[in-house]
Amino acid sequence: MNRTRMLTTMAVFVAIGTIGAQLLWFPAGAAKAYPVQHAVNVMAAITLGPIPAVAIAFTIGLLRNLLGLGTLLAFPGGMIGALFAGYLYKWTRKPLAAVSGELAGSGMIGALFAVPFANILMGSSAGALAFLPSFFVSSISGSLLGWFVVTRLKQTKPITQLDY
Repeated sequence: MNRTRMLTTMAVFVAIGTIGAQLLWFPAGAAKAYPVQHAVNVMAAITLGPIPAVAIAFTIGLLRNLLGLGTLLAFPGGMIGALFAGYLYKWTRKPLAAVSGELAGSGMIGALFAVPFANILMGSSAGALAFLPSFFVSSISGSLLGWFVVTRLKQTKPITQLDY
């Protein structure tokens, strides 16, 4: 894939993730759940690979924070989930592996990384058990949404597997 097409695809994913965060979110325990971020992570991991997926997650988190639509917790959850989803899909070439990577990366490891992140940068003293349920609920709903979209798009074939 040429650089222009990759950057354009990345920009579209960033736009979907940023706008979707404003339209679809729900309170989930200690944090807000933004399932569109997780759906974008799965779709980007499958179509572009792990490194572009992490760049997309970082950019969405940055824009959401600059626009006042999210918290600093978007960084550890989104970026770790995108990395795991991208590498698991790269190794197995199965969309459900990307979903599993997003669940493990964002839902569990991202939640654990959020504890010191929230303590140092946000002044919150919440423990790991405060973040695990909300991160997991958000990543389950978003990952399944991303998996559903990717599988439907593959059936109708408007996009093909992009090489990165």
